[in-house]
Amino acid sequence: MATAGVKGNTRAPPQNSIWQNVGGLSLLKFTILTLAWLLGFSTRLFAVIRFESIIHEFDPWFNYRATHYMVQHGFYNFLNWFDDRAWYPLGRIVGGTVYPGLMITSGTIHYVLSLLNITVHIRDICVFLAPVISGLTALSTYFLTKELWSVPAGLFAACFIAIVPGYISRSVAGSYDNEGIAIFALMLTYYLWVKSVKTGAIFWSVLTALSYFYMVSAWGGYVFIINLIPLHVFVLLVMGRYSNKIYVAYTSFFILGLLLSMQIPFVGFQPVRTSEHMASAGIFILLNAYAFLKYLQSFMTKSDIKTLFFFGVAAIAILVFLGVVVLTYAGYIAPWSGRFYSLWDTGYAKIHIPIIASVSEHQPTTWFSFFFDLHVLVATFPVGLWYCIQNVNDERVFKLSKKIAAEDESDALYLDGEVTEYRNLKNDSETDLENNPVHEEYRDSNTNVCIIHPFNL
Repeated sequence: MATAGVKGNTRAPPQNSIWQNVGGLSLLKFTILTLAWLLGFSTRLFAVIRFESIIHEFDPWFNYRATHYMVQHGFYNFLNWFDDRAWYPLGRIVGGTVYPGLMITSGTIHYVLSLLNITVHIRDICVFLAPVISGLTALSTYFLTKELWSVPAGLFAACFIAIVPGYISRSVAGSYDNEGIAIFALMLTYYLWVKSVKTGAIFWSVLTALSYFYMVSAWGGYVFIINLIPLHVFVLLVMGRYSNKIYVAYTSFFILGLLLSMQIPFVGFQPVRTSEHMASAGIFILLNAYAFLKYLQSFMTKSDIKTLFFFGVAAIAILVFLGVVVLTYAGYIAPWSGRFYSLWDTGYAKIHIPIIASVSEHQPTTWFSFFFDLHVLVATFPVGLWYCIQNVNDERVFKLSKKIAAEDESDALYLDGEVTEYRNLKNDSETDLENNPVHEEYRDSNTNVCIIHPFNL
């Protein structure tokens, strides 16, 4: 009897203990993410606590004026607003020369609070918007890293991105600028794209396009996304990792994202007329051609399909390249902008476009900034990158592609002394990879306890 009782206890643990463990883990995750949000919010309030709740810097003041005008006169009047106080005496047509996502976000929050009879001045919303959004950035980073690796990695990533110095400097209270919400939109788009690649569901692809649309409305850095995602698809094709999931994810995202991005007045027809967007269109054509060749594979012999694949893909790539070159030479596609030329030639802006060189964000940086902006991530990132290479899959290929793209721009940033504002791309690129060595799990077969390896810290 006693033996039978012991065997029964070892055979199946009590059901209540399982639910208690699950509930305890959920509570722990919720607590850590809440603390990460509060930590990110509180570390950005120094200027308000030390002085007062006020907008600072020139661009944030203009953004505040534009938001205040939109709240008072409505969104339609904002789009048609001619500001005679900007660039006096020439004036400025605001609706067609700004990314309205920042103003719409603040205006929406003010509108919702007004519906709830909560009286808050629009200035206070503008001051505290970036610190609040930093918490959402931590959450989106958690979900992204969880999809790429595991829950512990996501928790570490959320905590790190909440306090990474490079992100704090662009999202402090009173810094009412585009980067305050754009980094959140960036990380959210990354997460939804990874989710759409893993599931192959149109639902997640549509959400990715909607998040990309919000990113387009918020910041000109959306060009990084519309080149990074095609790069991911291209690398997967080269590695022979094509699947129907990738086809559904990219084609759905590209078509809907293209149409939505053209609804922003400041962007307009740029997605179909500028060189910065041509890579996404080229990959769209290449992916459809590749899918068509895969379809023909069922009707042809193996040797014939190899020959067709080689010559077909090469011919399509050459035709797309020549088409872009001819259309650019004919004037139908605008060439690369001055800001992109200045990434490769550091003296280009000073000679041809002095107004770009005059902006502080575009000034050369120093080697010390590399550590000051990223801190401990500089040391842990290469190890996390190595773990991704050792355990590669479709999602981690995206992170590796993202790292390559961010590193290319960072080389121009930190080695050639280029645009300082692109360090935000570097921050999010390293944050969700650096946690891999920190969280690497070694589970004891008897206790099933997660152990953090000391050499990975």
